[in-house]
Amino acid sequence: MDTTVQTTIGTQRALVTELPGPKSQELHARRRKVVSAGLTNGFPVYIDRAAGAILVDVDGNHLLDLGSGIAVTSIGHAVPALIDAVSEQVAAFTHTCFMVTPYEAYIQVCEELAALTPGDHEKTSALFNSGAEAIENAVKIARLATGRPAIIVVDHAYHGRTNLTMALTAKNMPYKDHFGPFAPEIYRVPTSYPYRDGLSGPEAAARAIAEIESSVGAHNVAAIVIEPIQGEGGFIVPAEGFLPALSAWTTANGALFIADEIQSGFCRTGAWFAVDHEGVIPDIVTTAKGLAGGMPLAGVTGRAEIMNQVHEGGLGGTYGGNPVAAVAALATIATMRDLDLAARARHIGDVAFAALRELQKDTTIIGEVRGRGAMIAMELVEPGTTTPNAAAAKAIVNFCNQHGVIAISCGTYGNVIRLLPPLVITDEQLADGLEVLAAAVRSIG
Repeated sequence: MDTTVQTTIGTQRALVTELPGPKSQELHARRRKVVSAGLTNGFPVYIDRAAGAILVDVDGNHLLDLGSGIAVTSIGHAVPALIDAVSEQVAAFTHTCFMVTPYEAYIQVCEELAALTPGDHEKTSALFNSGAEAIENAVKIARLATGRPAIIVVDHAYHGRTNLTMALTAKNMPYKDHFGPFAPEIYRVPTSYPYRDGLSGPEAAARAIAEIESSVGAHNVAAIVIEPIQGEGGFIVPAEGFLPALSAWTTANGALFIADEIQSGFCRTGAWFAVDHEGVIPDIVTTAKGLAGGMPLAGVTGRAEIMNQVHEGGLGGTYGGNPVAAVAALATIATMRDLDLAARARHIGDVAFAALRELQKDTTIIGEVRGRGAMIAMELVEPGTTTPNAAAAKAIVNFCNQHGVIAISCGTYGNVIRLLPPLVITDEQLADGLEVLAAAVRSIG
C-alpha cells in the first residue's frame, strides 16, 4: 500500500552538516537564555518543516522520524487533508469556547469517539487539551460516579506531569522529584511485566488484586487506571489475560476500569485501541496524542450512565475541544480509516520485530524485543544478565541521532529504546531506519 505523502522535500534521509548544524547550534544558544532549563531536548536540531516521515532542520538536513513526536503524528507530517481542514477552520473562526457558544466539530469528534472506542453501549465524551488533563477528568468522573475515593495504578505507570497525574505516575526522576506533596488516595500495585516477573497474565492479576483487597479494600476503589501497553514505563506489554482479569474484577466490585490509551490508541498497535487485542471493554477511555495529528486535543469517553452523572458545569475548560483541533481530529481519523493505518501498523510491526529479533541473536545487550504493531521496543541489559543497561540506550539514541534517525528512549530504568514511526512510513524508510539502529546496537555489543 502506498501511504507516501508526496512533497517537494523528498522521502530520503540526507545529511549536509554535522548534527546539530550551525544554525541549530545558534538557536540552541538563544534557547538557553530564555527557555527554562527544566525543559530538555532529546536532540537539539531545530526543525523547519516536515512531510511524511521526514523532518528537515534549519540547516537543511533531512532526518528520518521514528518518534512521531512521541506517538502524535501517526498519520505523518504535512498531510493534505489535515492542512486543508485546519486552514479552512482558521479562516472561519479559531475559538468561541464550546461552553459559551458551541460548534458542530466538537459534536462530530464525540460521535467518532463513541463509534471507535470499544463496546457498543451508549457513550458520551468530553474534550480537553492534553493527556494529563484527560486523566485528571477521568479520575474526577470515576470518583463522582462511584462515590469512592481510591484510585489504583500500577508499577512503571506514566500518566502525566500535573499534581494529580504525578501521583499516578510511578517514576520519580525527572517527573516527581521535589514536586510534592501529591494528591492523596492513590495506591500502586504490581503490574504484569513478563520479561522480569515470569508470571502469566492471570497470576499477575491475582497478585495485583490481592494487594488491592488487602491494602485498600475493594469497597473503597473508584477505579483502576492503566495503560494497556505502558508507554514511558518501557513499552511493557502485559501477559495475556492480565487486563481482562482486572477488568472483570472492577465489574464485580463496583469499580471502573479506565484505559489510558493516550500513547497506544488510534491504530498505533495495529488496532484502533490496544485493549481491542484482548477484547477488553473499558468503562472510560482517555485519548490524546494520535487523536489530532499534532494539534492539542484529548478526550474522555465513557459509558453514558457514568459520564452523565457529572453535574452541569462540572467538566470543561476554556480551550478544550478547540474548533481547529477538532477539525484536525476529524481529518486525522478519516485519514487513518481511508489508508487503513491499523493494517499498516501491523505490517510495520511484522517487519520491525523480525529485524530486531534477528539482531538480538547477534548481540549481547538486547534482553527483550517487545511491543505491538508500530509500538516497538528493545529492552537493553548488561551482557549475560537482566541488569538494566541505561548507558547502552543512551549511546544507541545518540548514534541514531547523529546519523539522522530520530530515536527515543524510555523505561523506569532508562534502558529501553522505543520506536514510534509515523504509520505512513514507507518500507524503504523503515528499512533504512532499522539498518541505522542495527549499526548502533552493534557498535556497542
